[in-house]
Amino acid sequence: MCDTGPVTAPTLNDPISIREALLTPGTWAVVGLSDHPTRTAYRIAGWLADHLGHTIIPVHPKAETVFGQTGYASLSAIPDGTRVDVVDCFVRSELVGAVVDEAIANADRLGITMVWLQLGVIDEAAAERAAAAGLQVVMDTCPRIEYPKLVPAE
Repeated sequence: MCDTGPVTAPTLNDPISIREALLTPGTWAVVGLSDHPTRTAYRIAGWLADHLGHTIIPVHPKAETVFGQTGYASLSAIPDGTRVDVVDCFVRSELVGAVVDEAIANADRLGITMVWLQLGVIDEAAAERAAAAGLQVVMDTCPRIEYPKLVPAE
């Protein structure tokens, strides 16, 4: 096996991939999303749905319904035939590797093309595994931070 070094653009935080993910309506599985409106995951997922037109699939151990969407306890519990474009990770850095591995394992079944590790969520090894599996990787940033870079002030 050949060592290619750390994950770099265009695989990591590629501006074109970020633009496509944010501006093309799709389905985002938001891992760590619960029905608590004070949580960052709730606010960002609501913004993705309301402002950008994305469909949200809540993924949380409690499998709560959020924004009228059925929740699932894990990515593996999302039914066959469901399309997931982006897996958005609102979990601590020490837990995100397992989420990324589950996204890799379900990528073909669900059509996953990107994993997005939220602001402050950093796991270089997980990012490298995702990139090696052919997924785009966004790490240590938030859609609300990236969106203004893509569009004129509203």
